[in-house]
Amino acid sequence: MLNYRHLHYFWVVTKEGGFARAAERLDMAIQTISAQVRELEKSLGHQLLKPSGRGVTLTEAGQAAFARAEEIFQLGQSIPDEVREAANGKVARLAVGLSDGISKLAAHALLEPVLSTPNLRLVCHEGEFEQLLSELALHHLDLVLAGQAAPRNPNLRLTSERLVDSPVDWYGPARLAGKAERDRFPQCLNDLPVLMPTGHSALRPTLDHWFETQGLRPRIVGEFEDSALLAVFSARGLGVFPVSRLGAEDVGLMRGLRFLGCSDGVKEEIHAIRSRRGQHHPLVTKVMTAARP
Repeated sequence: MLNYRHLHYFWVVTKEGGFARAAERLDMAIQTISAQVRELEKSLGHQLLKPSGRGVTLTEAGQAAFARAEEIFQLGQSIPDEVREAANGKVARLAVGLSDGISKLAAHALLEPVLSTPNLRLVCHEGEFEQLLSELALHHLDLVLAGQAAPRNPNLRLTSERLVDSPVDWYGPARLAGKAERDRFPQCLNDLPVLMPTGHSALRPTLDHWFETQGLRPRIVGEFEDSALLAVFSARGLGVFPVSRLGAEDVGLMRGLRFLGCSDGVKEEIHAIRSRRGQHHPLVTKVMTAARP
């Protein structure tokens, strides 16, 4: 078992830049701290610190250890406040994983029904699909929104439900989405600068296939993982872009964007994935209920 007290001494020494300043901060003898850090190095089997001038610096192994220690002790500093808030019943916490590539504008629309919850603490993590499923299975997340269903794996004990099957519309700044362009949609996409989601998005191959069936060869000038960034850069005049109709309500709030046309037959799917514990989370239930037809 890792000795977290030794890890803490190492963390403080690194933060302070040397054993003397760490000893002063911890109100301990330098020799005691030095001995504890050596015990940590012995248990890990690698040197973590090396002399540097009047202080110390991290070895490569030490950099890896410090990165994890930083996460651990920053989380630890938040525990008292979170415990106090939970004990007082003041915080409604919802941790949501957002899979790379899904429309963040659509995700915002799905979460909107719970955003007015009193004392809400919404924590959103963006990451790779498999990583988010692992965190969900370990109960680090309450809900995952992804462009695909969870694979069948009895060990994970996860359930999936398709919440969104939304048509995909195109928007752009007024100078690129005028009446002449709307009348020629979708052929106008051959003549306009186009912004697209990256290959991480489950929507990208669907759009590429739609271009092919329509005989389109658009000039792609930018690719973004985040649909909100697509909207921002489009509003600044860089190009036109696709967005699920569910997220288009947020697009309407962005000054200067105009509707251009609809990609017939193209839809974005978003699946809600829960663990067994998440099925009983009241805010997850509220999100699911509001999204169902």
